[in-house]
Amino acid sequence: MKNISLHHSLPAMAAILLSFCSATSATADESSADLAKKLSNPVAALISVPFQFNYDNDIGTAKNGTRQTLNIQPVIPIELNNDWNVISRTIVPLVWQDEIYPGAGSQSGTGDIVQSVFFSPKAPTSDGWIWGAGPVLLLPTGSNDLLSAKKWGAGPTGVALKQDGPLTYGILGNHLWSYAGDSNRADISMTFLQPFFSYTTSTAWTYTLNTESTYDWKNNQWSVPINGVVSKVTKVSGQLVSLGGGVRYWADGPESGPHGFGARLIMTFLFPK
Repeated sequence: MKNISLHHSLPAMAAILLSFCSATSATADESSADLAKKLSNPVAALISVPFQFNYDNDIGTAKNGTRQTLNIQPVIPIELNNDWNVISRTIVPLVWQDEIYPGAGSQSGTGDIVQSVFFSPKAPTSDGWIWGAGPVLLLPTGSNDLLSAKKWGAGPTGVALKQDGPLTYGILGNHLWSYAGDSNRADISMTFLQPFFSYTTSTAWTYTLNTESTYDWKNNQWSVPINGVVSKVTKVSGQLVSLGGGVRYWADGPESGPHGFGARLIMTFLFPK
């Protein structure tokens, strides 16, 4: 598999995104702006199916590795009663990687699935905060030894956010402990933190800044990618979608991980009630 440099990949990714946008209307009605704000809320009562593509390079101590990950992330809200919803959030990664360490070669296939379930009140608190909490599970579904931790994991997850006019800000987090799996593989104790901030315009453009930081308690090591993304809710052939793209920068991480800049593209299918 040939390495692809980031400065060659970004124009191609931008061209794909622009081709989608050019095929759609340049205007958005109020409902599109409302949907854009719901997308900024991880526990909104909105069925959505994001396809999130991430490109990272300079992986490993030799910085020769590359990785492309397509995360399929269906979000399904279920009404429990008049006061509560339960929201299922699943992350199914499809991975293509090359030379993540010298001599590793190339691998492609499925990674480990992360399944989160949030129990969330329908109404915000008196101060306007929206929240949800529940369990998170790690499923060792990776199709290759280098694409899987080979461990079953579980722990708590939670989210708290506030939406004030065009602004959405909050934090999502979880912690996973391994409890079963391959005894020859390292145990897992990891905390994930995702503080996020977004601004949505009346024409359904959303500007988002977040980190998706992980702390590995076994190795005392942070991994901190910072993501900046611009997205737009529109229609493609009659289907409501959100199209977005942006850059990411690895502010911290192990020597075996990615370095420098990467890229992200997102296409989310929306199914409002």
